[in-house]
Amino acid sequence: MTTRTISGLYDIYDDATKTVREIEAIGIPHGDISVVANNVDNRYGPTEQSNAGPDAATGAAVGSVVGGSVGLLTGLGLLAIPGVGPVVAAGWLVATAVGAVAGAGAGGVTGGVIGSLTRAGVSKEHAHVYAEGVRRGGTLVTARVDEQQAGAVEQIMRRNRAIDPDTRGRVYRDAGWKAFDDTASPYTAAELERERERTRDLTPGV
Repeated sequence: MTTRTISGLYDIYDDATKTVREIEAIGIPHGDISVVANNVDNRYGPTEQSNAGPDAATGAAVGSVVGGSVGLLTGLGLLAIPGVGPVVAAGWLVATAVGAVAGAGAGGVTGGVIGSLTRAGVSKEHAHVYAEGVRRGGTLVTARVDEQQAGAVEQIMRRNRAIDPDTRGRVYRDAGWKAFDDTASPYTAAELERERERTRDLTPGV
């Protein structure tokens, strides 16, 4: 059976979490869903299940990145992505990326995330847009589904205002962006809030 990876980048965290719940509701196992949300400003606390170590803010430490039995979002844990900073994350994408770079330096995690996306069939161009979108305050939801489920998942993502990666990539490039840079300094909380305000204006229906 053919498996597809479907991704949605969200400017608004609540849109992303609604998407996760709706995807789970149609029968997609939470083991096949992943979520990564920028948490530089510490607005999203990890769950009590998280066991991220004190080095989570600077390295590849991760808490409970795989969702528990009652849903993916109950397993959010802490992780730091070079160029992005602290995130809350759960699911196969992050678990695969962290496992791929276990024992590596901090720079490996970002390569692992982008590499996990591209190996799952996401284009390199879109993978970089998604990583940059998270850097700028967004939330990325990914789902591995069979071909028969793909249309329903895509509809859920569109309905909950996932951005178009081609359009957003053009917006970034028009402002001088070329590709996600994992050596760049993460946004400060104040910079992140300004960026979120700008991107909110680009979100349909907001």
